[in-house]
Amino acid sequence: MKVPFLDLSLQHQALRSEALAALTATYDATRFCLGKDVEDFERNFAATLGYPRALGMNSGTAPLHVACMLAGFGPGDEVVTTPFTFISSAWGISYVGATPVFADIEAGTFNLDPVKLAAAITPRTKGIIVVHLFGQPARMDEIMAVARQHNLFVIEDCAQAVGASYRGTPVGIIGDAGTFSFYPTKNLGGCGEGGAFVSRREEIHTRARHIRVHGSDRRYYHDIVGGNFRMDGFQGALLNVKLPHLAGWTARRQAIAARYLAGIRLADVILPASPDYGRSVYHQFTIRHPRRDALREHLAKHEIGTDLIYPVPLHLQKCYAALGRGPGSLPVAEGAAATCVSLPIFPELTDAQVDHVIQSINTF
Repeated sequence: MKVPFLDLSLQHQALRSEALAALTATYDATRFCLGKDVEDFERNFAATLGYPRALGMNSGTAPLHVACMLAGFGPGDEVVTTPFTFISSAWGISYVGATPVFADIEAGTFNLDPVKLAAAITPRTKGIIVVHLFGQPARMDEIMAVARQHNLFVIEDCAQAVGASYRGTPVGIIGDAGTFSFYPTKNLGGCGEGGAFVSRREEIHTRARHIRVHGSDRRYYHDIVGGNFRMDGFQGALLNVKLPHLAGWTARRQAIAARYLAGIRLADVILPASPDYGRSVYHQFTIRHPRRDALREHLAKHEIGTDLIYPVPLHLQKCYAALGRGPGSLPVAEGAAATCVSLPIFPELTDAQVDHVIQSINTF
C-alpha cells in the first residue's frame, strides 16, 4: 500500500470547481493586489480563528519581517529564538540588522525551552520569537513571564499552528504580534505564497498595515519606512474557499495523530509530547529514533513517504556560522535534528493508510 508523505492534489481536486470559480471572479474583476478578496479573507480569518483583526501578506516570511520592523529591533539588539525551526523564523531578525540568539528546545515538544530562554537574556536582548513548531503551542505562560520581567517584545511564529490554542487562547495574540504562513503545504495553504499578521493591540495592527504598503496610509504619502508585503487577490480568493474546511481538516489531523500515538509501539521510538496546556493542530507528526535513517529506509520499502524536518539546526547553518555556536552548543536541538523523522499526516489519508504506517513502524 502506497502512503505518500503529502499529496496536495487530493485536496485541490476536491475543491477544484469552487476554487476556479473564485479565481475567475477575481480575474474578471481585476482584483489583483489586495482588494475585496483579501479584505474578505482577512475578516473571515479573524472571525473563524478568534482574532480581533488580521492582515494578509505575500508570504509567511513577510509578517515576521514586518513584526521585527515595528518592534524596533536593529543593530546592536539581540532577539532570542529557537534553533529548531525553518530559517524564516530568524530571517526577520537578520533583515533589520539585529542578532539572532538561539536558545535550546524541549525534547518532547521541540519548542523553545523557557529555562534556556531565560538563561539567554542579556542587557542587549530586545525581543523573543516563539515558534509553535509542528502545530504544538509553546509554553507561553513561562515565556511571557520572562518577557515581562525584561520588557521584551514577543512575536509568535504560528506558521505551522493555524487553529492551535494555548489554554483556550488562539496562538498569535498571547504575545505582541503573531505571524502565519499559507505556503501550499501548510494546514491552510494557498496556491502560492501567502501569510498573515495578527495582534491584540490595535496600534501595532495599524503600524503593520502601513508598513505592508510602503509605510503609507494615503497614496504617495509615506510617514514611516515600509515595504511591499501585500497579499495578491488570487491568494485571498483561494484561501476564502479553503478556510471553511479548516476545522474539518484539523480534526482529521488530530484523529490521525491520536491513531499514531495509540498504535506505535516500536522500542526506542520517542513520540511527540501532548501536553494538556495546548491544542496541537499537528502540521507534522514527528517521531525520534536512534536509527532514524534505517527506519526511513524500512518505511520506504513499504512504500511509505517520510521527511526530515529539520536536519540542520539554525545555529549550524553556514549563514549563521559567524555567531560562533558550533556543534555541541545546543545539544537538545542537535539531538532532535539527528534522530527525528516526520510521518505522513494530511487530512486525506485513510485509516487503512495510517494503520499501514503504524504496522510498518512496529515491524522495524
